[in-house]
Amino acid sequence: MRRLPVYLAISLGASLGASHSAWAQSAPAPAAAPSVKCDPYQNYSCLDSYLNADGDDVYDRMVNYYKLEWGQSGPPVDPNAPAGRRDGWPTTPMTAPPMPFTEWPYGGTQNLGVTRPAATDSPLMVGIANTWLGKAMASENLQFYGWIDPGGNLSTSTQAQGGNSPAAYDYRPNALNFDQAVVYFERVPDTVQSDHIDWGFRTSVIYGENYRYTTAYGIASQQLLSHNNVNGVDFPMMYAELFIPQVAQGLLIRAGRYISLPDIEAQLAPNNYMYTHSITYTLDNYTNTGIQSTLALTKKFFLQLGVNVGTEAAPWHYEKSISNPTQFVSYTDPSTGITYTNVPNPLYPNATFKKDPGSMPSFTGCFRYQTQDGKNNINACADDINKGTWGYNNLQWYGLTAYHKWNDKWHVSFEAYTEHQNNVPNLNNPTVQGLNAAYGADGGTPFSAMQGINFNNPGEAQCSSSKVLTCTATSYGTVAYFNYSPNALNNFSIRPEFYWDKEGQRTGNKTRYADFGIGWQHWLSPQIELRPEVTYYRSLNGPAFNGDSNAGILPNKSSETVLSGDAIIHF
Repeated sequence: MRRLPVYLAISLGASLGASHSAWAQSAPAPAAAPSVKCDPYQNYSCLDSYLNADGDDVYDRMVNYYKLEWGQSGPPVDPNAPAGRRDGWPTTPMTAPPMPFTEWPYGGTQNLGVTRPAATDSPLMVGIANTWLGKAMASENLQFYGWIDPGGNLSTSTQAQGGNSPAAYDYRPNALNFDQAVVYFERVPDTVQSDHIDWGFRTSVIYGENYRYTTAYGIASQQLLSHNNVNGVDFPMMYAELFIPQVAQGLLIRAGRYISLPDIEAQLAPNNYMYTHSITYTLDNYTNTGIQSTLALTKKFFLQLGVNVGTEAAPWHYEKSISNPTQFVSYTDPSTGITYTNVPNPLYPNATFKKDPGSMPSFTGCFRYQTQDGKNNINACADDINKGTWGYNNLQWYGLTAYHKWNDKWHVSFEAYTEHQNNVPNLNNPTVQGLNAAYGADGGTPFSAMQGINFNNPGEAQCSSSKVLTCTATSYGTVAYFNYSPNALNNFSIRPEFYWDKEGQRTGNKTRYADFGIGWQHWLSPQIELRPEVTYYRSLNGPAFNGDSNAGILPNKSSETVLSGDAIIHF
């Protein structure tokens, strides 16, 4: 196993240096094929002989599997495998590659009616298949797999930390990033069958720069909030599942920590068209902890209902109160110069306050409709709805995603939403300004340095009136991906976007953003994908780029252009 990254590096370098046609349906293998004269794509029964041609150890089998799939758009197909979809189910619209999904995305569940256990194409699982461990895992439909994802960018912004923000995931300009290394250990319930209750689970670990975006307050969050580490560890999915096919057309219940609903984009690299994310997605809900149900009322109409403890919130923070060290405060009003000493905190006047006021019972309700031919789909959602009290990231999300496929080469994915939080401290108010000057960012609140939050504090609002202490902070986002796929190994995406941070709470800048990106997803095999892109960003109401909020450096650019890309290598 230790030799595997070396082989992958050699293979990737060879692919970039060789005259590899971007339009080819297949490509030459990076090394000589095994000596066994068989083609598992033509004769599946000789797959094991092909894999064992150079030895039957795990490394040799994995290497030969990478060679076998090189230039192909999928693995060899077992003709005796059970059907991968339920009879009469709507047509699967996409293939992966070149898309990041086969079914139009909807979160909080497995894809109902089209999910089989142990179906992930994994070189590691192929490598260990003949070992006692591999056989034991196969007998229980268990899989262990993942990927690594390095990336980098060149930008017109230059501020070393955060200069590209709110662009993501490449927030550091002109840098190479180790974006994410991810491992899954899972059992997937069989949602194709309809005769028995089935179960599953997933545990996941992510390491890299991207942990910054999945962090939930109270779950290993000190890496981001106390230390501002560039790279860190998170556990974005830790859940169990139960599938009950006898309820309508199938009911799946998921309990634990899971990716929020619905969204075109996702936190995990392989689930996205492009390397970077839209601002709309970057400032969205990321993970929830609770119980989420998905019911197929019919084969085309799904209903989703869930309860959780809010966005990026830990259940152990629910109803947890802590001592308020700023019940009485001293500060200077910058508008008058008057100093107030040992006066009641106007924002939080009690002896205690909630550790995270956004950790509270929350409701999610969504519906999904897909046409029988699979060419049209819409998801509408009210996600994580509660009182909306300003918390670590207590977003009240209302929106929809929609998809349309014209033909096998062209389709569009669209998303629009509004989100808000209530009772957000007003940065334009002199009292709040005085508290921030005296106690640092979010001074006098549960999210100040006095609570151990030294970096990446949740944003405060720039309310329309300076007289109010707090206000509701609202933002609107809309993004589309227009996609052209000339063949099974290539897709081109055009991403226009508009985002309005009405009170500046999400980005720190009270402005409207417009940006336009073009990306190319090129697959060397089902296991290796390259994603170069270029995006132009514009703030329509003043400078919003090339700053660093953690260092108090204000943005000084109204636009930026970022050339970036990554490589996803699965195992």
